[in-house]
Amino acid sequence: MSRRPDDAGRRGQLIRESARLFREKGYDATSVRDIAAATGLQSGSWVYHFKTKQDILAAVMEEGLQQALERIEAIARENLPPREHFRALVRTHLDTLLAPGQDFIPVLLYDWRSLDRRGRERVIALQKRYEKVWDEVMGRLRRSGDWAMPTRVDRLLMFGALNWIVQWYRPAGPLDVAQLVDDAETFFLRTPARRRATARVARRKPRA
Repeated sequence: MSRRPDDAGRRGQLIRESARLFREKGYDATSVRDIAAATGLQSGSWVYHFKTKQDILAAVMEEGLQQALERIEAIARENLPPREHFRALVRTHLDTLLAPGQDFIPVLLYDWRSLDRRGRERVIALQKRYEKVWDEVMGRLRRSGDWAMPTRVDRLLMFGALNWIVQWYRPAGPLDVAQLVDDAETFFLRTPARRRATARVARRKPRA
């Protein structure tokens, strides 16, 4: 049975507000009453959309990964040169972490251990699709010579560095996201960022 538009809208609101609360307070400290109050729903009516708070947590993580996947798979279809493709992926990844209202992936990073086994299986399937896109681009970079000294844990080290940015980045600070993309390119590829690609990728704005 398909959902009515108003049902889909309320479900989306539940996911967005839950993501914000989980990020601000943590999953364990957020009650279903908090979620109901934030969405204007009567206490208990959220179960029409989700059976448990665990289901909401999984939906938050899935939403973030699905949004990110849609964007990076669209980039893959552009057939960009390897280095420019890599920059576009870095920019998109940082947007999913740092853009206003993008609380989904930070919740995944912070509250992964709170997810039950069934939820983890669903999220891991999406993570593998996400990682596959990056693996393909990193393989192209190695073959082109732009990733000069590969190791067995390149992707793990790269995501560790990129994901940690959410801990220290401040929008009002001296760095903007475009500068972070330049610095990430220089750091990972050990050569200066290519400014021509910067201008092209910087025009890609995060999805509303």
